[in-house]
Amino acid sequence: MNANYRFPRGWSLFWLIGALILTMSALILALNPDTTEAVRSVIRATARSSFALFLLAFVASSLATLVPNEFTRGLMRERRYIGLSFAFSHFVHLLAIIAYGVLNPQFWPGRSALTNAPGTLGYVFIALLALTSFRFASRHMTAAAWKRLHTAGIWVIAAIFGYSFFKRIPSMSVLYAIPFSILCAAVAVRLVGKWAQANKRRQARTRSLDRTSSFPNAVEPSP
Repeated sequence: MNANYRFPRGWSLFWLIGALILTMSALILALNPDTTEAVRSVIRATARSSFALFLLAFVASSLATLVPNEFTRGLMRERRYIGLSFAFSHFVHLLAIIAYGVLNPQFWPGRSALTNAPGTLGYVFIALLALTSFRFASRHMTAAAWKRLHTAGIWVIAAIFGYSFFKRIPSMSVLYAIPFSILCAAVAVRLVGKWAQANKRRQARTRSLDRTSSFPNAVEPSP
């Protein structure tokens, strides 16, 4: 059987990932007797699921170019739904943060506007990218504007993830160097992949020009 039919595709994939995220969160809440600590665990768990889904969407097109196979082509094909799954995971993450702020009244007063700025900016871009993934929103944009928004947005989100991991390495745990290093590797893959895509386009244009120049010049008809 073709592997394309073994796994959910499109919205089925989105709903499956969403169900897994909700099930994971519900299990964490159910198994931890301390509600406040359970919500903190949900925050950490959804941060990890969001990061994993973001990485898949971030490198999908580059992997399809650098390592073309059935898996990477499938990843590229489902990139939109993986990206929407990332947005859903981070929405659950936001709900958990809000719930933690309710359960722990000292949480929000201990955070400044500057501390919250990266996360707020990230959520603005996540919302914009998610909304413009639908036709009702993207039809009001030119193709160039859509591409600029999604390119800028995905790099801003990557930078926020990187900053979030990097700032925790000295003060909290050196283990945060692992996701930071993974993100750096993903950035390298994306950059190399984009360079390869641009190179392929240049070669295609060159071949097209060569084929055009190989034909003799047309002779204008006599008056």
